[in-house]
Amino acid sequence: MNDQLKTMLLKAKLNFAILGSILIIAVLGKFINPELTNSIFVTADQLVSDLYIVFIAITLGAFVPNFKLVAFGSIATFIGATILIQIGVFTYLTTEYVFSVLIVVLGFASIANLYRHYREFGL
Repeated sequence: MNDQLKTMLLKAKLNFAILGSILIIAVLGKFINPELTNSIFVTADQLVSDLYIVFIAITLGAFVPNFKLVAFGSIATFIGATILIQIGVFTYLTTEYVFSVLIVVLGFASIANLYRHYREFGL
């Protein structure tokens, strides 16, 4: 395998892990709880048409040098929002909606970060 491709794959392993996790959630969710999974991904699909979320995710993925901060920060924000929903601070949000936002943000940020790695090598 080409050395540049090996280097790119090593740098982007977190991106592939995130995208693979989204795929695994979708597949397993269809077997475990198809109604919930369907509602989460329908909401995520609707969120994509809210372009400001997509622009924020792409900006985070493309311009933040340490992608681990983006990934773990997004997950920590999701956990914090979920705790606040369960406590009753956010009465107008649901955990499913926040999870849909997490899927959209991590997915688009991962793809943008992959593209950034791709552009570095000029492949």
